Parts: sequence; C-alpha cells; structure tokens
Amino acid sequence: QSFLNTRNYHIPLVGVNSGRLGFLADISQEFLIDAMTDIIDGKYITMERSLLEVKLLGAPDFEFNYGLNEMTVLKTDSSSMINIHASINGVFLNSIWADGMIIATPTGSTAYSLSVGGPILSPDSENFVINAIAPHNLTVRPIVVPDTCILDLQVEGRGTQYLTSLDSRSVIVDHTTTIRVKKADFKLKTLHLHNQTFYQTLRNKLMWGMDKRN
Repeated sequence: QSFLNTRNYHIPLVGVNSGRLGFLADISQEFLIDAMTDIIDGKYITMERSLLEVKLLGAPDFEFNYGLNEMTVLKTDSSSMINIHASINGVFLNSIWADGMIIATPTGSTAYSLSVGGPILSPDSENFVINAIAPHNLTVRPIVVPDTCILDLQVEGRGTQYLTSLDSRSVIVDHTTTIRVKKADFKLKTLHLHNQTFYQTLRNKLMWGMDKRN
C-alpha cells in the first residue's frame, strides 16, 4: 500500500518488521530509533526493485496493474485443478495441471513462491520465477527466466472462471482471458542501512547456521 501511495514521488521506502517474516522489512521495531538516527545521518544505501506489469487481455484490467512481489493464478473451487498454458515470447512452454501458478519478481521470490518450493533470487537479479502451485505432475519444477521476456498464461478447467491476484489485489476472470505479464518500465526504490545486506537478512530470517534441534 505504501508503494501505491508514493510511486509518483520517487521516495525510497524502508521496511520495519512488525513481527512477520518479511524480507523487505529488515529493521526491527526494537532498533527503530537507532535506525532512524542512522537514516538521518545518511548511513544508508538505496536499491531499485523490479516490478511486474499485468494485462488482462479480453477483460477489465486491475485498477493498479503493477506488483512488487508476484502475480498468481488460482482455481476458484476446492476440488478440480486448472490447466495453465504458459508461453514465453509467443513460444509455448508447457501446459500444467495444478492448483495455480505464480510469476514472481526477485523480491517476490522470498514470498509466496518460496513457500511452494521456489528458488531465492538476489534483489538485483534480472529474472522472473515461474512456479506451479501443487502441480499434478511431479516433473514440473520452478523455472527462472529473464525479465525481458513476455509471459502469456491461458487457463482452462471444469469451471469457467478463475482467480488472478497481483500482490494482495484479486479479481475473478473468465477462462477466455489471456494474462500477459512483463517487467514494468519503472522500478521501486528501497532504503537499507549500511550494516544490513540481503544475505545477512537471509541468514537471520531463515535462521541459517542455528542449531534448532533443542
């Protein structure tokens, strides 16, 4: 929501962890005062994050059709799977029977996509992750593609509608709709303290190197 409100002002965003895993929120509340002092003193760096742009061909678009984390296609009922036909730059990739599919940015690679077995991408990676949700065929695996490509998804199944979400915003679309995903032509600027790197955040959030047996 902060991104939606500030994107036209070119203001870098800083994340404060309020108790969730959130990889963008690398400042904890207990150190917030110290962090603000460092920011005022200029002890920070800024990074640019890629975004998704999503077009719903043959249907009304999202009111705001950009996303920082991921675009997700999901079935609307609890029983039957959907068949997702994916193409890259007009070249057919695969048809996947699954509960859904995620197209994630590097930022989104540590969000929903990670929870269903997707790879972690460095924030400055110029890639997308294509990741099926509970695929019927166990040979289906996540794939990393350049973010210069255009992805088209078409969905069919027993029902005539399915759910499409862009970060936390969702719409119901008809099965005749083609979803087109590409990299947005602008980026989001984020602020990070000098002493906080992405890999340090990974170690802390995922508790790498910690003995959790006791």
